[in-house]
Amino acid sequence: MKTEVHLSVVIPCYNPQKGWVEKINSSLLQIQNEINSVELILVNDGSNEQMLFDELKNLNSKIAFTALTYTENCGKGFALRNGVNKAKGKFIIYTDVDFPYTHKSFLKIYAALKNEIVDVAIGVRGEEYYKHLSKTRMRISKILRWFVKTFLLIPTNDSQCGLKGFNQKGKDVFLKTTINRYLFDLEFIFLAAKNKLIIKTVKVELREDVQLSTMSSKILLQEFGNFLKIFVKSIINN
Repeated sequence: MKTEVHLSVVIPCYNPQKGWVEKINSSLLQIQNEINSVELILVNDGSNEQMLFDELKNLNSKIAFTALTYTENCGKGFALRNGVNKAKGKFIIYTDVDFPYTHKSFLKIYAALKNEIVDVAIGVRGEEYYKHLSKTRMRISKILRWFVKTFLLIPTNDSQCGLKGFNQKGKDVFLKTTINRYLFDLEFIFLAAKNKLIIKTVKVELREDVQLSTMSSKILLQEFGNFLKIFVKSIINN
């Protein structure tokens, strides 16, 4: 008899830093100690394939694991749609390859989905989050929050936290997103609210040793265009 998958953990991957497999192993084993029937779906978003192959040999064999790969880097949103589409779990949680949020934060997202009438659980970050950012990225984050709060009617202005979970209703909506890079999170929340899904915000915290990446000006310009697309849709829907 085939065992039903209870939770799918979907992780996009693009040229991850050294030690990423060890982080996945330790984090997933922690999760499996408290949640039965967990699968990992890792999406290789155009990384160096030989590097990934060499590293993946060290992935713990006790973890139910599916790897998806393609050669061109298409963006986190694109990667996650591929992974979520293949997910078999009753619930789905996505995060980053270095598991930047605390184990307690992960379990809080899961608990919201399992124990409450919630379709989508959104991680939100407090002011302590900003101590992990460069000054430039901090300004970008705060400006985006202001735009979201001012122009969009969604449950939170912290749309970009990389820890979110959802049930099958949320999965259906997530797969309708179209943005491939940074603002796919915002598009997802916008669509979830538009489709009247039950959304809960969950306070989460970064691990103390996390180092966050920078963002190129090219991506910023692209994402400003994506924000305008979401804003126009919100006006049309009203």
